[in-house]
Amino acid sequence: MNYFSSDFKLGILGGGQLGKMLLTETRKFDIQTYVLDPSDEAPCKIGSNKFFKGSLMDFDTVYNFGKQVDVLTFEIELVNVEALEKLETEGVKVYPSPKTLKQIQNKGTQKDFYSANNIPTADYKRFESLTELKAAVENNEISMPFVWKSTEGGYDGNGVKVIRSMESFEGLANVQCIAETMIPFKNELAVIVTRTPSGQIKTYPVVEMEFHPEANQVEYVICPARIDNDVAEKARAIALKVSEAFNHVGLLAVEMFQTEDDQILVNEVAPRPHNSGHYSIEASYTSQFEQHLRAILDLPLGNTDSKVAGIMVNLVGAEGYTGNVVYQNIETILDKDGVTPHIYGKKETRPFRKMGHVTIVNEDITVARKIAEEVKNTIKVISQQG
Repeated sequence: MNYFSSDFKLGILGGGQLGKMLLTETRKFDIQTYVLDPSDEAPCKIGSNKFFKGSLMDFDTVYNFGKQVDVLTFEIELVNVEALEKLETEGVKVYPSPKTLKQIQNKGTQKDFYSANNIPTADYKRFESLTELKAAVENNEISMPFVWKSTEGGYDGNGVKVIRSMESFEGLANVQCIAETMIPFKNELAVIVTRTPSGQIKTYPVVEMEFHPEANQVEYVICPARIDNDVAEKARAIALKVSEAFNHVGLLAVEMFQTEDDQILVNEVAPRPHNSGHYSIEASYTSQFEQHLRAILDLPLGNTDSKVAGIMVNLVGAEGYTGNVVYQNIETILDKDGVTPHIYGKKETRPFRKMGHVTIVNEDITVARKIAEEVKNTIKVISQQG
């Protein structure tokens, strides 16, 4: 099929920052794109050939949107799978497939999948409600501390909480959830795996993630991860095993724990471009967004090696600020060598909302990490009103 400067149409479900960065690559290749998102203010609105406003969870909306395109992909997992299944039976290519998405959408189902496929993961128990989980704690069937995870709807640190006492349950929704054993770990790692419909597969280098202690969001992504080569090889091998088990097409980001004794345990996966791969826009021969496009169109995959060490810093809304966004001191960071900010196009900021990221590249990872700290401490995402 001729994808370039043609009548071919790529559909993207979700119009957020991941879609916006994917559109940079579709525009580079002159590929027509249609985007569906529930918000009039979606970052993708200005970059797509056609933008449609509508619910990603509504069967008819997703189905009718999908009938207009040749290949359909998504930048968020919270979409109507039944509509995707019907579209697939009618000849629309959907990547990753509805079957893969179904196995991943629900975190309980995802954990069951790891157990069934002998993929190393932390011990867990599933519960139909918070009430049921509380009863299990009171009956000493579950011991604290543990990690509570909502099985559906979690994102950017939402839907995850460490439970240390009964008071920790306050404010949590009474929904289906899992209780996961807390893992004493050295590092949180991630590997992005890319696969085409015809079976070509490549992995990106292992990255190391540093998290904000309160918001449970990634603050820094460091590539290459500062770990031994044998641990890195083990992580890439397990990521490949996960990819093969899911039989996905496109990008699969595999988040993992490196335990104190250097075991690798899979935490969770995302079947799309991912925060852990943003560094690749500046630091890699092929960015994760171009690679996702190559994969879902069954084009040859690009080189996943890094040209240079890279660190990504997330820009999130500062605490105490809600309203029209202001990027304070952005001129200061632009004056630093190897520093590239990406602004996502969200007009309204609120505490801990992802508003952008900054990539720092340098031949020396230690120098890059130092500059990343300076960037983090300099730029502030605030609002006009305060």
